[in-house]
Amino acid sequence: MELEPGKDLDEVGLSEQYGLSRTPVRDVFRRMAGEGFVEIVGNRGASVASMNHKTLKEFVQTAPLIYVSVTRLAVNNATPAQLRELKRVQTKYRNAVKKDMIDELVIHDNQFHTMMGEMADNHYLAASLQRLLIDHARISHTFLDRTHVKERDLLSRSVTHHEQIIDAIDGGLEEAAVALTLEHWELSRLQADIFVNPEPIPLELMAS
Repeated sequence: MELEPGKDLDEVGLSEQYGLSRTPVRDVFRRMAGEGFVEIVGNRGASVASMNHKTLKEFVQTAPLIYVSVTRLAVNNATPAQLRELKRVQTKYRNAVKKDMIDELVIHDNQFHTMMGEMADNHYLAASLQRLLIDHARISHTFLDRTHVKERDLLSRSVTHHEQIIDAIDGGLEEAAVALTLEHWELSRLQADIFVNPEPIPLELMAS
């Protein structure tokens, strides 16, 4: 999350930084391209995966389908050990939110949803979820870096949703878990809206 979407990757600089020849660096780029982190275009080299209008449109259209499918399977397939791990991750997320630790809360939120994917235990969904979470984390990180007090309510609600989803999974309540997942997704959709439509620069600042 340190590099902006679309930023070119310096193959020579990275080779020197990590003490590698350019061949293994290119291999890493190809692997990351397959995972959705990097884009490789002809002779232009590698760049951080972009987040253009098409990407965001597909994110908003597809995310609820994937999240709901993952949740349904998680309710039916989760093991006690996985549920304990999900609760452990949630504790870290809750603490990071309380302390306004932006990087940490984004990471732990990502871990929460990754753990949900593991609980779903579906190879096809796992790949789609992982790609989705890349952009979910990037949108959240960008949004939260400029969060104002009025948006803090979204974080508090997110913590509550996570804990309610855990309770629903623990109780085998599939439909309740799905309903909570859709409520939780609405928070992400609001984040995406803010990402695309940021607040305008105050006119008084432009006048000064």
